Amino acid sequence: MPESAVQPVERQLPTEEARDLLALVRELVQREIAPHAAQEEAEGRFPRELFTLLSESGLLGLAYDSAFGGGDQPYEVYLQVLEELAAARLTVGLGVSVHSLACHALAGYGSKEQRAEYLPDMLGGGLLGAYCLSEPSSGSDAASLRTKAVRDGDDWVLSGTKAWITHGGIADFYTVLARTGGEGPRGVTAFLVPGDAPGLAAAAPEKKMGMKGSPTAQLHFDEVRVGDERRIGDEGQGFAIALSALDSGRLGIAACAIGVAQAALDEALSYATERRQFGRPIADFQGLRFMLADMATQIEAGRALYLSAARLRDAGRPFSKQAAMAKLLCTDAAMKVTTDAVQVLGGYGYTADFPVERYMREAKVLQIVEGTNQIQRMVIARHLAGPDSR
Repeated sequence: MPESAVQPVERQLPTEEARDLLALVRELVQREIAPHAAQEEAEGRFPRELFTLLSESGLLGLAYDSAFGGGDQPYEVYLQVLEELAAARLTVGLGVSVHSLACHALAGYGSKEQRAEYLPDMLGGGLLGAYCLSEPSSGSDAASLRTKAVRDGDDWVLSGTKAWITHGGIADFYTVLARTGGEGPRGVTAFLVPGDAPGLAAAAPEKKMGMKGSPTAQLHFDEVRVGDERRIGDEGQGFAIALSALDSGRLGIAACAIGVAQAALDEALSYATERRQFGRPIADFQGLRFMLADMATQIEAGRALYLSAARLRDAGRPFSKQAAMAKLLCTDAAMKVTTDAVQVLGGYGYTADFPVERYMREAKVLQIVEGTNQIQRMVIARHLAGPDSR
């Protein structure tokens, strides 16, 4: 392969510190993640020890306040770190995004005392988090959740089932949304539940088409008791907290999607410059060159959109519409780019000897998690034309 065929992504970073951070991440990726990704995914192995290393390296709390163990990095930097991690292995990139999502409620809505007590360990103490909103009968319609939290003196008793929980069964803490009042979004409250709480049990992990190294499982709450000091925000504020977290989480998914797409493009470009047919590299053929050009253009467009949304967030401006747009565009692009990468490799692309088939399987889930892309279109349309009049 010519040395010029695949180059590291040229990034626009706001500070020298951010450039050093990305260099550190790339070194860690090459040493600790990329060499093991294919085998560990094939074996369905979650790299728990790697997440301990990421925590020790300060990479699990980059976007949070350094006073509580975070990295004080703007979201535009954090997301580019996520992209680099996801390009090496989506289980890792998405895992960091989910952990950050699980910390969001406490960091943004917890009391000063709660943040001081819990956040340092959550952000840099080697812990791993998970986020519990979806249920077997309430996915896109999250406001209809049925898991209950009943007040009992100074405690809350949680009962119900959560579904599709990334890190379900292995997380050290869970941010849980439960019903404490009447029907609808105003009856939901957020709680921070320890992973070893009595009465909390995980079902067997789901058997997925991709992301096999990342455990996804139902969680069963059988009268799980937590103190009121683990309630996050006010009673009935939970759904607003959840939506706030999802806006940020969607940007994380967008960045992960671009990472997967970039990895697929790099593999396709490498193959196309090496593979020879009819006496020349297949990258010389116009039909294939146009495919590569379209793949690269979609990636650049997606990256620009998620970074634009991140800069709005960093400036304290509304970004919900742009987050939905970024999640929609980037994940659809990842699905198209990874599918095209398989096509570039031809029969080899359909085998497990090359990573593009894994990228294609992984890209699909990104169109579903953190709100399906149909939900993203509803969110965008609501911003444009107002609520549905029905």
